[in-house]
Amino acid sequence: MALFQRRPQVSDPTNFYTVGLNKTTLIVGLGNPGAKYEMTRHNAGFLCLDEFVSKTEEMESWIDKKNLKCQLSTGKIGDSRVLAVKPTTFMNLSGEAVRAVLDFYKINPENVIVIHDELDIEFGQIRLRQGGSDAGHNGVKSVSQHIGEDYGRVRIGIGPKQPPEINSEDFVLQKFSAAEQAQLPNLTKEVGAIITEYLYGDQQLPHETRTFLV
Repeated sequence: MALFQRRPQVSDPTNFYTVGLNKTTLIVGLGNPGAKYEMTRHNAGFLCLDEFVSKTEEMESWIDKKNLKCQLSTGKIGDSRVLAVKPTTFMNLSGEAVRAVLDFYKINPENVIVIHDELDIEFGQIRLRQGGSDAGHNGVKSVSQHIGEDYGRVRIGIGPKQPPEINSEDFVLQKFSAAEQAQLPNLTKEVGAIITEYLYGDQQLPHETRTFLV
């Protein structure tokens, strides 16, 4: 894929209303803010969205938006205005940030994609779907409580627990193992491809499973 051409800097992304764009897409990565949580399994959403913004030249640098309870990056990809969001509320209150951004930018929930870890999916797999339950994920539960369930999910497998008897909360807050970390570039590349395909395609998230292990 050819490199994108960087757009001029947007001095105030809260005024990022570009004439002629057909749709606004909100891409949310779930995680916990702070160095303590970097490279933990529960921050897979942050990890993938950070890499997407970093590698996509049309996306602007992250800025803190305290009034929207998030870090925000904006850009134009294809015929879409794209907002990338990392909530700064901590995982269990993620929906507060998503609701604030939706209200401010007047975005429909069906134009939202949430990227998150999922313990019930094996590491190496990414499952895509539109809508559905929270499957016990507190961040997804919070988002659904605030905007309903009709949004896209990019579900990153982090299971199974090792050892099996470990508490689930403890496991997801551990850092990826050395073997898993070696595969993370493949994970972020695949998630970036999923986002790009969505934005340049018919903007429908297919119900499918992908693998990124090599």
